[in-house]
Amino acid sequence: MAEFSIIDTYFNRPTSASVDLGVGDDSALLTPPPQQQLVICADTLVAGRHFPLDTNPHAIGWKSVAVNLSDLAAMGATPHSILLALSLPQIDHDWLKAFSQGLYDCCDQFGVSLIGGDTTQSPHLTITVTALGWVETGKAVPRTGAKVGDLICVSGTIGDAAFALQNLGHPLQKRLDYPTPRCQLGTTLKGLANSMIDVSDGLAQDLGHILKGSDVGATLELEKLPLSPALQDLNHEKQWQYALAGGDDYELCFTISPQHYAQLLEQQPDINITRIGTITENKTLSFQYYGDEVMLNLNGYQHFA
Repeated sequence: MAEFSIIDTYFNRPTSASVDLGVGDDSALLTPPPQQQLVICADTLVAGRHFPLDTNPHAIGWKSVAVNLSDLAAMGATPHSILLALSLPQIDHDWLKAFSQGLYDCCDQFGVSLIGGDTTQSPHLTITVTALGWVETGKAVPRTGAKVGDLICVSGTIGDAAFALQNLGHPLQKRLDYPTPRCQLGTTLKGLANSMIDVSDGLAQDLGHILKGSDVGATLELEKLPLSPALQDLNHEKQWQYALAGGDDYELCFTISPQHYAQLLEQQPDINITRIGTITENKTLSFQYYGDEVMLNLNGYQHFA
């Protein structure tokens, strides 16, 4: 009965009124809002692979939800609920209490309900979250819509998490342990951005997915990369490596026409985004530093390496 005891103790609480049937049955029941499409994504976190083994379990719980909400944000979707599949080497009640609190803290901040899942024993700690959200029919922002002449923008600062992973204990470790999914920005960009992706495996690699899907190229202006003060103090080579090839930022990278960009800034002059480049037709990704071409050899995060 350990499985059901874990669920009842740590992962069973009242859900929102928009959930017809949640935790406790074979499946959950949801009623789709009218004129909305269901948006679904899933991410798996493996101990020692996606987070250090000694990471605070509260942070693991938060991050396991946040990385999925970031994927929903990249589609312009409003998050609704999650499913949790949890594989544990053993039952550690202190760990489960902190983990579940971190998971619920993230859910609560973004209006999300836990509606079901599974627990099992495994030699390795593995956490898989499936997230569900809604977007108005035909309004989702794909990776495949970038157009020549679009501006390339990114939210927040980039490279922080990769820097923190190499400098554990630095104040930027909060950016590694507690990423902030840009859900509000994602919904704001519906009808404005032509393409969008969240930066999980490194900006250059993730932008490359947009370029490939849209059959276009890009030029990035390295002097415009939004960097935290800790990264600004590094030499250019290290700055660019962290910002372009580091993972786990969970910021949004999107392309937008100059007209819609101006409209966005007029509507929200304090919005935390930075224009870092332009979409081109040459189907390659090139880099410039104050107008001079720079050759970089970058490799983003590899899931099988």
